[in-house]
Amino acid sequence: MQIRTQQLQAVAGVTVSIDGDTLNAENAKEFIDCLQPLIEQNPLLIIDMQALKFVDSAGLGALLSCLRSMEKKQGQLKLVGLGEKVRALLDLVRMNRIFSIYETQEEALASR
Repeated sequence: MQIRTQQLQAVAGVTVSIDGDTLNAENAKEFIDCLQPLIEQNPLLIIDMQALKFVDSAGLGALLSCLRSMEKKQGQLKLVGLGEKVRALLDLVRMNRIFSIYETQEEALASR
């Protein structure tokens, strides 16, 4: 898994793009380890999930872990660009009620 970051100019925050089509038990720990420094340094974290085609329970756990870390420090975590299958999974397990989900980065930024 490769994670690309883009510093947001208008606000103190960062966008993370996941290069890879799965977030699962094989890479969930790596995902958390890569995001932890970004969580510590930024009040806003936008995760662009366009490339993801599959997320398993470990991947959901990793996302929840990141969300808890952001909330603990009074920060915000927002998800954007969810594909149809990933969105359906989040809806099915009702995590759409926990996460702030947007179609685009612009929408996520406007919701601040």
